[in-house]
Order: sequence, then C-alpha cells, then structure tokens
Amino acid sequence: MRLADRLREALELGHRSSPLLIPGDPRDGEAEGPVTPAAVLVPIVDRLKPTVILTERPTTMRRHAGQIAFPGGRIDPEDDGPVAAALREAEEEIELPRHAVEVIGTADTYRTITGYEVTPVIGVVPPDLPLRPHVHEVAAIFEAPLDYLLEPEHQVIRTVEWRGRERCYYEIDWQGRRIWGATAGMIVNLGRRLALTA
Repeated sequence: MRLADRLREALELGHRSSPLLIPGDPRDGEAEGPVTPAAVLVPIVDRLKPTVILTERPTTMRRHAGQIAFPGGRIDPEDDGPVAAALREAEEEIELPRHAVEVIGTADTYRTITGYEVTPVIGVVPPDLPLRPHVHEVAAIFEAPLDYLLEPEHQVIRTVEWRGRERCYYEIDWQGRRIWGATAGMIVNLGRRLALTA
C-alpha cells in the first residue's frame, strides 16, 4: 500500500476514536483574547522509512527565534482555508512546490500561547526535492524519522516556571535538535490520532 494511502486510512480510522489530546498551551492574563487562525504543513517524505521535514528558525527572529517548526503561518484572507495557507507558507519558507504535495487531510487544531489556533495539514512529498530556506524565516531544513517522532518514549514532558507559574510542555530530541512547544505538542497529538500499523 502506498504511504499516502496508509496515512489517509490511519487518519480516517483515528478520527473515529477519541484519544486524549493536548488542546494547546494554557493562556492566561495578558495572553487572553482573540485567536488568530493559522496552519502548518506536516510534510511526510515518501521514503522506505518515512521522514518529516522540519525547519529551524533563525536566532535573529523576534518571535520563536531558533525554534524547530513545521513550515506554516497565519491564514491570510486570500487563502482558501488551512490547506491553501499551509501549502502557500511551505512554498514561501522552503520552496516546497504545492503541486508536489499530496494532501492527506487535516489533524487536530492546536492553540498556542501566543494566540494562534493552528491547523496541521498532513501531506506526502517525494524524496530529495531541491528545497531552499527563505533567508529571513528559515535557518535550516532537516528531516527526522516519522516513527521516531511519534514514539511516546521520545516525547518527554518538561517543566519550566514562566510568568510566575509552573508550565509543562513536551520535548523531543532528535540528534541534538530540540523540538518542543507547539511543534512537539502537534506531533504528540498526531501520534495519538493516527491509527498507524506497522
């Protein structure tokens, strides 16, 4: 069975179940207010052992500096929903051609502490595309194995004090790269939602 078909079936089966999901980051005080719709592309590379394309943000960015993320961003008024926004952002950030993405579907939304309601869009892409990072938005592009990311033993809960309160978040370490926060939360949710079989 093709990877795209396996993922589509796993997502459809997963949507029939009721796993315990992370709704998002807790918001309080000044962080309360309206949410901004956003979307990210979860680009799964069609390899013998599938991988996921991730980006590392430049350390010079005002927000999310140095963080690991999926390509994505806010849904603009001209976007025809989350899928169109995720494909547009991936093309802008890493020059991933939208015609090269076989869209599988959308996963569960995730609310970030910065006020975004993010819809992950799952897509399958062919291997070894000539991707190039946008100089102002992406410092590096890398791949991590899908099975590694979705394995619960690699999803570690961390605790930090932030604005006078103890906060918990997920963190996944892949070859020294620290995937944490909303990106890790969406990966955890995806692992709980997908009914993947070996």
